[in-house]
Amino acid sequence: MPKIYRYKKVVDEFTTYSLVEPDYNLLETDSKITELCNLEGETYVSVPDDITLPEQPEQIVLSEIILTDGLKEQIKKTSVHVQLINQRVRDRIAEQYSEADEIKALRKENVDKVAFDKYNAFVNGCCLWGYGEKAKLGLEDEIIELTDVVE
Repeated sequence: MPKIYRYKKVVDEFTTYSLVEPDYNLLETDSKITELCNLEGETYVSVPDDITLPEQPEQIVLSEIILTDGLKEQIKKTSVHVQLINQRVRDRIAEQYSEADEIKALRKENVDKVAFDKYNAFVNGCCLWGYGEKAKLGLEDEIIELTDVVE
């Protein structure tokens, strides 16, 4: 599970100090550090398990955080990456089903069980993909029951 750190960027008259990332060309992984968001002057980053952070400038103090439900929700609401994941989920669904098709699939008095099951499985698959992408950032549990997916 990735770790989430926070730190304050420091600006002096000559330099902006921020997190120093590893030289990705030297790593044997495709993983990368992701800047999630800024909350109250602090920058939150997701660091995959297979990345070791290099030495940081003395001005940068990293703190590994324990992700509470409230903080997780704040990060998810603020993070451009999470917003893009959510948009991609919506786009994937829209490629297959228009809004009118979705409403039709959900109407109780006119339910075609086979069509609804096909729709529901497709939407759950899209949501599960999004959930997995958020888990890669450390913002969701890695193991999930399909029925627990809520976008």
